[in-house]
Amino acid sequence: MGRYVDSSCRLCRRERQKLFLKGVKCYTDKCPLEKRNYPPGEHGLRRRAKVSEYGIQLREKQKVKRIYGVFEDQFRHYFELASHQKGRTGENLLKLLERRLDNVLYRLGFAPSRKSARQLVLHGHFLINGKRVNVASYLLRAGDTVKVADRSNQLDTIHSALKRVKDGMLPSYLQLDKAQLTGTFLQVPERAEIPLPDVNEQLIVELYSK
Repeated sequence: MGRYVDSSCRLCRRERQKLFLKGVKCYTDKCPLEKRNYPPGEHGLRRRAKVSEYGIQLREKQKVKRIYGVFEDQFRHYFELASHQKGRTGENLLKLLERRLDNVLYRLGFAPSRKSARQLVLHGHFLINGKRVNVASYLLRAGDTVKVADRSNQLDTIHSALKRVKDGMLPSYLQLDKAQLTGTFLQVPERAEIPLPDVNEQLIVELYSK
C-alpha cells in the first residue's frame, strides 16, 4: 500500500487553503499557510497562470483526495462505486469517504488527524463491533461501534486527541462515549451533515465524466 511521505503542509499550500492534515498544528500560527499562502516550489510566489475549467475541476478532486488521504486509484474506485448507487454521484462519493474507518476515528476525536488515525488502525488499536480491524479503508455501516482495544486504552495519542473534543463538535451521525472510549456510527450521513463546506463535489463528477 502506497503512502505519502512528503510534507503534508505542502499539500495545503498547493490548494491554498487549510486541509487540516497536521492536527493541532493547523490551528496555530505555526501553520506554514499562515506565512506562505502560495503554492510550494521555486516559482510558487510568482505563479499567476489563468486557471482553466479543467484546472478548477482537477484542483477540487485533488483537494478532496488530500483531505481524506487516498491515492488516485483508490479515489477512482470510490467514484465508480458512487456512480452505481442511487442518488447523486458526488454526494455518494463523499458518503463513502466519510464511512472510512480512519475518517470516523478522526471525526470522533480518537486521533488528531486522519494520518494519525491510519497509523493507530494499522497497529490494531481499535475494535469494530468487538473485532479487531487493522484496515484504515474499512467502511462502517449504520450502527457499527468503534472501541479502543483494552491494551491501548492508556495511549497518550488517543487521550490527548479526546481532550480537544468539546460538546457539540461531533457531526450528528456520530456518538461518542469518552468514559468507555467508544464511538458509534449512527447512520450514513446526508450531504448537509458532512463538515466539508468548501467542497464542490459536482466539479469532481464533471471531471471524471469527460
